[in-house]
Amino acid sequence: MRITDITAYQLDLPLAAPYRLSGGRLLFERLDSTIVRVDTDEGVHGWGEVCPWGASYLPMHGRGVRAAMDELAPALLGLDPRRLDLLDRVMATTLPGHLYARAAIDAACWDILGRVAGLPVVELLGGRDVERVPVASSVPTATPEAMLAGVRAYRARGYRVHSVKIGSGVAEDVARIEALAADAQPDETIFYDVNRAWLPHVAITVMNAVRHLPVWFEQPCETLEECAVVRSATSQPISLDEAITTPQDLLRARDLRAGEIVNIKVGRVGGLSRARRLRDLALELGLGVLVEDTGGTILADTAAAHLASTVPARSLIGTWSCQELITVEVAPGQGARVNDGTMCAPELPGLGVEVDPDALGAPAARYSARAASGRAARAT
Repeated sequence: MRITDITAYQLDLPLAAPYRLSGGRLLFERLDSTIVRVDTDEGVHGWGEVCPWGASYLPMHGRGVRAAMDELAPALLGLDPRRLDLLDRVMATTLPGHLYARAAIDAACWDILGRVAGLPVVELLGGRDVERVPVASSVPTATPEAMLAGVRAYRARGYRVHSVKIGSGVAEDVARIEALAADAQPDETIFYDVNRAWLPHVAITVMNAVRHLPVWFEQPCETLEECAVVRSATSQPISLDEAITTPQDLLRARDLRAGEIVNIKVGRVGGLSRARRLRDLALELGLGVLVEDTGGTILADTAAAHLASTVPARSLIGTWSCQELITVEVAPGQGARVNDGTMCAPELPGLGVEVDPDALGAPAARYSARAASGRAARAT
């Protein structure tokens, strides 16, 4: 089996409502997603997606994905899509860095492998350990009253894990935490995601002000070193998110004692192949694990659900779903849909999502192997 064509589609994903994170510093109204189809000489194809959360949240952006395709796609034509580790090495050699740009191609090849094997990707990634994965709500920065209303609305729909965005001044964030903690239910997990907005002295002040509450925090500061300073001066667990991209990052976090939980975002770390390695290392280190993606349609949500389902229940905190925040649908009724605050990875072969071509429009780029020369041709 050989890759014959790689097609990239650009898709705007308007958000149902404006979304603020990092203490309100970052505002988003739409996302720029890239959906990729990989075709083979045996008629089997696969789908993948990578969708940065805007351009100002992380060092990744939609146009960067598609620019990287010009470098990555030609190098993969003619290779066997089932040899996932080889493909990852070829992409790393062809375009060092730019991990996020590889994620959609990687997912599409996992989809192909599952379709050929007749197995869902969750089984290829190690086997389903959790039938239904808890889905964390995502409550943007606002007043304590508005955020409390947001948590209650999610609670009414069955959510029992809540990711609440904070990261402003000391008084504002303490007020938010106290209001939400006072309303928390015994069976709920509420964690406070700072998205790197605090300086260490602010993080230490806020966290110690609420040290009597059973809460934990995600990525309070920019760097692992800063998070380690905060962790040494506070008592609550810390989840590391944006600072973890590679296994080396995770080992450095262990050495610094910077946190007890890791949030593995599939798109940020370079796809399912690399996210799987981080999962294994996190489990060896005894860390709690979240598995999600940086954004996207049901396609990205479903890929993350497959990997999250392989994490042992005692280590898994949950996943997150972007599908309810956007107004675009590319595969109606398919994939890992949120139901009563949980998602289930499909049992169909591959990812279990067949994208509707009519939802994508014309390709942004197509890369094909010329039969005569074996060289790549790009058509837009």
